Amino acid sequence: MANVDFAAFYVEQQNRDAKEKEKREQERKQLIESGILSALDFDAPNSAIQQYNAANSLLKEQKSKEAIPHLEKAIANYSKFVAAHMGLGLAYLDQDDTARARSEFEIAAKLDDKFAGSFLNLGRLALSTGDSASAKSNFEKAASLRPKDPITLSLLAYAEQQNRDYPQVLDLCNRVHALDHKGMANVHYVAAAAAESLKDPDLMESQLKIFLSEDPTNAFAPAARKNLDILAHNREVKRQLASMSQPSGVVSDSPVRMTTIPNSDRLKAQLGALGSESTDGNCGGCGKAPEANSSATTEASVHLPSLIPDALSESSGVWTIRRSVDQVTLFFAVSHHGHMINDLRSSDFQISDDNQPPERVLEFAPQSKLPLRVALLVDTSGSVHDRFSFEKRSATHFIQKVLTNPSDLAFIVGFSTGTMVTQDFTSDPAQLAGGIDKLSNEGGTALFDAVTFACWKLAEYPDGDRVANVLVVLSDGEDNSSHTSLKQTIQVEERTGVTVYTISTRQDIGDKTDADKVLEVLAERSGGEAMFPHDGPTLSKSFDKLRDLIRSRYFIAYKPANFQANGRYRTIHVAATKDGQHLKVQARKGYYARLEARSNQ
Repeated sequence: MANVDFAAFYVEQQNRDAKEKEKREQERKQLIESGILSALDFDAPNSAIQQYNAANSLLKEQKSKEAIPHLEKAIANYSKFVAAHMGLGLAYLDQDDTARARSEFEIAAKLDDKFAGSFLNLGRLALSTGDSASAKSNFEKAASLRPKDPITLSLLAYAEQQNRDYPQVLDLCNRVHALDHKGMANVHYVAAAAAESLKDPDLMESQLKIFLSEDPTNAFAPAARKNLDILAHNREVKRQLASMSQPSGVVSDSPVRMTTIPNSDRLKAQLGALGSESTDGNCGGCGKAPEANSSATTEASVHLPSLIPDALSESSGVWTIRRSVDQVTLFFAVSHHGHMINDLRSSDFQISDDNQPPERVLEFAPQSKLPLRVALLVDTSGSVHDRFSFEKRSATHFIQKVLTNPSDLAFIVGFSTGTMVTQDFTSDPAQLAGGIDKLSNEGGTALFDAVTFACWKLAEYPDGDRVANVLVVLSDGEDNSSHTSLKQTIQVEERTGVTVYTISTRQDIGDKTDADKVLEVLAERSGGEAMFPHDGPTLSKSFDKLRDLIRSRYFIAYKPANFQANGRYRTIHVAATKDGQHLKVQARKGYYARLEARSNQ
């Protein structure tokens, strides 16, 4: 009887082992088919896997420099470790070493030409440097391996737009739309641009409407709405004056509380990755082609420059259609012993751009004469739970007071682990107050992601005249969830020309924390100011000071001397004197020159 029982047990064990083996094989197959891992990765020895896992944990904490040695050891232990080569390439890219990043991606592609991820990263890297032909080639290889992946198809649509194959752009958009493509609405914005180039206003209108229906608070939603208005206007004029040739539409230029620590290793690493100023070289992870900050203009004829997505993000990131203008707009505040100085003339300032005076000053004016665009970014994470109601009341008071002209606009964004636009661009104080009231307190903290989103949303509003873009951040400065690094966020601030002001929600007045330093860096690198109230009355005073500060700034536009479209970082220094006294100037530290895309024609 015992023998029979043992035999039954043995058979049962064999069946169980076979099922476990089949399950593991199925999981392995799914990982390979989904593009997460290469088939070669499953042969990596434990020593290589341990090094890779250590590096992967560091990369998640955005400690790319510390991850590199572990990835190098993993590859030394197993040279065919595709995932390690990919991770090393991303780490190099985070360190602004595009040559080594490209080399690692190319090695991964040669090791396994059936792994789409290598070609995707090579394509993203090519797009970020303006090489649309190479980008197209790599994305086509990835699409042949993953023909139903909406991210791959959308990136290929980018490259085809740059290569001016507009019918192919539209075909790719249709393929994406037929798939589950949540978060990929921007492909319809690109399709609208392609339709305009093909002089098909009806198709352009259709794509813009789909884009808005899928993502109504997208950074480019205002531009889409403006274009729809123009298309409707042109259609009406054409109806009334059928015998006259009319201009085409215009594509615009541009609930679990999580523990956060104000002196965490994560924040220390973020601060440590910064130099004294922004690093030289191209901003490969900023999501757009580098360019001097410029104001948009509205013309009857359409100009379609290049489309460059984020070279790093797994999703689409920000996609843009923008005219290249080699001029710089700069906003700055001037004070003396804490008092704002608002009666200066252009002759009282000296500007140095890349260590040279400007070739020509184009415009100078007090900011109060310009329309204001304000983004109010409110930390709704669990770390600011105790003061949340009071902060909402203070923010409502501020936003209602700072918009003084009918042409001023603002929007409200709450952020925790993700971002939520609770009120889009409007000049209506009641609607803005309602947007603040909708904010709810919960979740983790993704400060850097939220600042990046708000900067792009401000920069992409389709204004026909010069405006002042201001981002006000109400937060404790802590971050435990962002995919964007602090360094990349600052580069986006510089690229978009948005001035950032931060107001700390910290309640005590102890020693300065790393979270405090984060708020200072975010503000000061953009030409703004960080404020640290510690109780209710001082919070209200901070908002009052901020309102006066925003309205007391100066605006200047100039053409930089010896400008080259090379994507390089150019420093800015502004000095001011009056009656022989040197004044304190708050201005952004520099900007990225635009990058001339490579011609493929």
